[in-house]
Amino acid sequence: MPKTESAFVCNDCGADYRKWQGQCAECGQWNTVKEVRLAKKSKAGDAFRGYAGGKASSTQLLKDVQLEDLPRFSSGMSEFDRVLGGGFVPGSVVLIGGHPGAGKSTILLQTLCHLANSKTALYITGEESLQQVAMRANRLELPTDKLKLLSETRVEAIVDIARQEAPQLMVVDSVQVMHLDDITSAPGSVSQVRESAAYLTRFAKQTGTVLVLVGHVTKDGSLAGPKVLEHMIDCSIMLEGDHDARFRTLRGHKNRFGAINELGVFAMTEQGMREVSNPSAIFLQRHEEVSSGSVVMIVWEGTRPLLVEIQALVAESHLGNPRRVAVGLDQNRLSMLLAVIHRHGGLMLGDQDVFVNVVGGVKVVETSADLALILALVSSFRDFSLPRDLVAFGEVGLAGEIRPVPNGQNRLREAAKHGFKRAIVPISNAPQEPIDGLEVLPVKHLSEALGHL
Repeated sequence: MPKTESAFVCNDCGADYRKWQGQCAECGQWNTVKEVRLAKKSKAGDAFRGYAGGKASSTQLLKDVQLEDLPRFSSGMSEFDRVLGGGFVPGSVVLIGGHPGAGKSTILLQTLCHLANSKTALYITGEESLQQVAMRANRLELPTDKLKLLSETRVEAIVDIARQEAPQLMVVDSVQVMHLDDITSAPGSVSQVRESAAYLTRFAKQTGTVLVLVGHVTKDGSLAGPKVLEHMIDCSIMLEGDHDARFRTLRGHKNRFGAINELGVFAMTEQGMREVSNPSAIFLQRHEEVSSGSVVMIVWEGTRPLLVEIQALVAESHLGNPRRVAVGLDQNRLSMLLAVIHRHGGLMLGDQDVFVNVVGGVKVVETSADLALILALVSSFRDFSLPRDLVAFGEVGLAGEIRPVPNGQNRLREAAKHGFKRAIVPISNAPQEPIDGLEVLPVKHLSEALGHL
């Protein structure tokens, strides 16, 4: 038996230690340092070498590197291609995660069944039987005559069969159940996930196979497994959405071949996942009688603008500590904007319960939603409705100033395309030439924005 070596790795940040300790000194988390047992001079250890391919290493001048377009091929879904950066790149490794029931296996099975007509595809299932996968494909009415299936959890056997089949696209569902014979720990442990992913990644890089790994998520919504797993892969995307919600959002968190924070919208139907080509029209399905506390904002997701409705409810609190609830927004930023309203808007909301929601389940991470959020809060607190044809965007500073945001012109054109007539924007984002049908109201300070109401 080969001699084994042990290392202790933090499951959150990937820091290495010589011995176990309760708290990670790098990220400060408790009970995240796990033991990793590696076989010395094993196949699994070799998986860390040769990510760029099996060629011999040699130096080359930067000016002599040939700049060629990446030979991508489409997944068959434009929204999926958008998140991937234009399609699958041969030799790339994609990690897709999401909550149970989000639709990870469904969207990948749809993609492979359609691509199998023109590409060699292999679907490896480790959590479900072949009969279960076949039942799902028949229920979704997918073409099943070309896709090859394999039920296996042993990585060495998977690679051996993949070398014989030579697939152009291979899906492993999921990486948490894969295991290597050289690793003595149980499947799903830090060492097994780390070594299995490295072994599969080395195979994909050497053969030019597109490898898609399915990953589980933790209770807080992040990908389970060691942090080093995110450094091995080329693209990390998350499928977000509750199991009882109709729409799912596919968001890119890392992409070496495209833009990050790209967003793709899908609808879950009886025939599987269907892409939504115009998500702004879906998220703007407002009630005929707009109540107070509702306004439309324009956020920038990846490479396109997106119009979503934000709702706020401000009610008198009967508790000693008023509640602050934010769904789809950063709760800390909500508290900061409430302080800005009190200081520079003259409105005291310290004794009010505040509830904020982004309609459609979209998660807004950029600061351009600040101005729209404040307008919705003031509208609910004063109990008056904002015009249906009004949109707003802009970052609000602690001094009450309205700061510009990127891609302001494209946001305004998107608003005009959907029939909006008025827009409250930062003065630096005011268009140099008027936009047909859209009245732009540029503001410098929060008091000017509230004055337009």
